[in-house]
Amino acid sequence: MFKNALTITIGVLITGNLYAQQNPVLPGYYADPEGIKYGNTYWIFPTYSAKYNEQVFMDAFSSEDLKTWTKHPRIIDTSAVKWAKRAMWAPAVLQKDKKYYVFFGANDVHQGEVGGIGVAVANKPQGPYKDLLGKPLIQDIINGAQPIDQFVFKDKDGSYYMYYGGWGHCNIVKLKKDFTGIEPLPGGTLYKEITPDKYVEGPYMFIRNGKYYFMWSEGGWTGPDYKVAYAIADSPFGPFKRLNTILEQDPSIATGAGHHSVIHSAKDDKYYIVYHRRPLNKKSAHERVVCIDEMKFDSEGHILPVKMTGRATVDF
Repeated sequence: MFKNALTITIGVLITGNLYAQQNPVLPGYYADPEGIKYGNTYWIFPTYSAKYNEQVFMDAFSSEDLKTWTKHPRIIDTSAVKWAKRAMWAPAVLQKDKKYYVFFGANDVHQGEVGGIGVAVANKPQGPYKDLLGKPLIQDIINGAQPIDQFVFKDKDGSYYMYYGGWGHCNIVKLKKDFTGIEPLPGGTLYKEITPDKYVEGPYMFIRNGKYYFMWSEGGWTGPDYKVAYAIADSPFGPFKRLNTILEQDPSIATGAGHHSVIHSAKDDKYYIVYHRRPLNKKSAHERVVCIDEMKFDSEGHILPVKMTGRATVDF
């Protein structure tokens, strides 16, 4: 009897350890992951992490249990988006009216150049996705925000808003119902800057218990000090007062932890942060891997610091 009990205990410890060692969840170098749940299936849509001239397609990954992932290669690439030549990154995804949409940045655009934020549509989450507009949805530099790192958010009233922006500035815009353009925000403007303190890029929004949780990345994506911070507001427009950092480098696990998304499992009311980080044995800016850890809250609804789990080194 003692032997059986010991065996069971060891089995539990091993199982727990194996679960903790799942990170990174995807093989290969990927970044900027957008996690979402369609029906009973979890999905991750990441950036293919490579030099900009090689970063010309996107893969997707699906899972039933957040552990075993199936790769869906090249759900979209620059051959399907004629104006995109390089640097396709940071997908934002959603389902609407039995269609699946992916919003993306392309070309690392600067003022006067062709590029910016585009949108593509498909009949299935795994694509193939086709360019919806044949041109960027947003191309100009407004309020100092480079048109990249877009996140599309459906509010409680059914309105769709997009948060986006690099270069230390973040804008919010309201999308038309068919996603073919933008329309005036409450107050009449097309663009509203909502940049919180220390914001750099990678905005994300979700609602919990009636509150709006706005999150973003700080620091430099190529270095070790990349991190995630957040604010809580009563409105999707803010104001967003920075509260705390909730994800950052751990000298025993990884550096450069940031550019995240959040998956909410309604069945058990658990929240998971999906993010990229740089393993300790990797130094290149592009050697980034996708990981998932549980994100918890205190009794007042504040996000607790996330403890990264999994392997500290990888060999791809």
